[in-house]
Amino acid sequence: MNGFTILRSVQHYVGRIRTVRNEIRTQRFLNTLPADIRKDIGWPDLYDGRVREN
Repeated sequence: MNGFTILRSVQHYVGRIRTVRNEIRTQRFLNTLPADIRKDIGWPDLYDGRVREN
């Protein structure tokens, strides 16, 4: 492995961590919304169905 390949691997790993942290932050925010608003936007039902498909 050359230095460029290692750098790309680290960047990919950091990007995945950033994505997971952003998803967790978004889930926490959506869970703080009132129940009627969550129901209107389909949270968490639509999200759970989308996550299971991937």
